[in-house]
Amino acid sequence: VKIAQQVLSKQGFQLDIPSRAASNQIYVPELDRIVLGDKRGTRSFLNVKESRKAAITTRVLQLLHAVLQKRIHITKRDLFYTDVKLFVDQSDSDGVLDDVATMIGCTRSNLHVVASDKGLVVGKISFYEDGDFIDCTKMGVGGKAIPPYIDKIENVQSDAEFILLVEKEAAYMRMAEDRFYQRYPCIVITAKGQPDVATRMFLSRITSELQIPVLALVDSDPYGLKILSVYMSGSKNMSYDSASLTTPDIKWLGLRPSDLNRYDLPDQCRLKMTENDIKTGKELLQEAFIAKNPLWMKELQIMVKTKEKAEIQALSSFGFQYITEEYLPRKLREGDWI
Repeated sequence: VKIAQQVLSKQGFQLDIPSRAASNQIYVPELDRIVLGDKRGTRSFLNVKESRKAAITTRVLQLLHAVLQKRIHITKRDLFYTDVKLFVDQSDSDGVLDDVATMIGCTRSNLHVVASDKGLVVGKISFYEDGDFIDCTKMGVGGKAIPPYIDKIENVQSDAEFILLVEKEAAYMRMAEDRFYQRYPCIVITAKGQPDVATRMFLSRITSELQIPVLALVDSDPYGLKILSVYMSGSKNMSYDSASLTTPDIKWLGLRPSDLNRYDLPDQCRLKMTENDIKTGKELLQEAFIAKNPLWMKELQIMVKTKEKAEIQALSSFGFQYITEEYLPRKLREGDWI
């Protein structure tokens, strides 16, 4: 209404948008996540430097309004191709989409813009997806693709005792094929590396509803911990939507730096950390989500001191099914997570 009044009075128009700059992204210990601060900026159509971005913003608003009226879902790529001449590059429409979400005060999924399927889930969980019943113990060896439209999932049911969050698809497939969730009632989830929005939102949703612990299995390197931090505290570029994307209090099950000696991992399976790895490891030691957990600090210090890292697949040196028949059962039996 305000914009319409400005246009009708021939004053052009000006948009008031919360700042997504790094300086306005704050880690809140009490919430254990990154959130946007109070800084705001303006985008004026009459300002030569801002006119194109203001035009893109109003065009995105128009397109989103049409999508919501039709009650359909689209991807960011779909949005870009509706007006390539104006957007020119997808990074322009993507950035403005995030601006619009912060301006309205909602999530991207609330605007019916979703990411492509990436994550997978298998195990002791069932739900209705847009009216269709889904039982993740009966979805074949590979499990079920996590849908990008989490709002269409209803009536989540599970008798799982925990959620096993796995970084690598190869480790996930081993657990799925061995039906690990039948011997140890659990839900196994992977985002195949860097977590996507749909997987993060799905994990946050089911953890909140089922109230069961999340145990993480990631590579023993700084990037495995960075992936954990995204699941737990959120990412800076999505800080405006951290409430629905974060899952606090994830337990680090493995592969931990202390496991390399504890499980006698062969020397040929231990990789030397690069200078960049060591730099990233030292930076992580300063991060709040690491500093608040002394046991995580100790593990990271071991990694930086020994300058050794290892992938989850290194456990296959003991046998292809070692991870499901020996490593994980022992970890769970001993309660070895931090």
